Amino acid sequence: MAATNTSASRLAPLAATVAATVAALALALSAPLAHGKLPAPNDEAKAKAAQAAAKAAYDTKVGTYQLCKSIDQVAASYFARAKVDGKDVKPADPGAAACTDPGAFVYTPAAATPPLEAAGAHSPAATAVGPPNAKTPQTAGTAPATASNSTPATTPAAPATQATPPARK
Repeated sequence: MAATNTSASRLAPLAATVAATVAALALALSAPLAHGKLPAPNDEAKAKAAQAAAKAAYDTKVGTYQLCKSIDQVAASYFARAKVDGKDVKPADPGAAACTDPGAFVYTPAAATPPLEAAGAHSPAATAVGPPNAKTPQTAGTAPATASNSTPATTPAAPATQATPPARK
């Protein structure tokens, strides 16, 4: 019995390793099943996201303004103390930009753009009066160009007995 107990104690770490490996493998293989495709956000969600982005940008401006004011206070305190101590300190750079207060947060949503159909992007084409490969442009109410009533403008008229190939543009 002691021999069985000893072999079982040697296999215990191996069994724990195998169990951990199997569990990790099962988790890794089931992970892609948990990742699904989210639906596209609707207009309301897009508007809320745009407002949140505008608020975050405003908060960044407020933080920058507060940091600028605190830096100015520290610099003023330093120059005052240096003046009291009798140190000769160069004044702050007069060309430095002053702190600008961002004001109160006001969000104005962007104007909605009309769909392409409403914007006139897909207006109907003009009615064709001839084939698109006609050699001469046509206007409404004229007869289509034929070989008998049109000659190329760049070549002189050929005798009726000799056929000339049409000129390519």
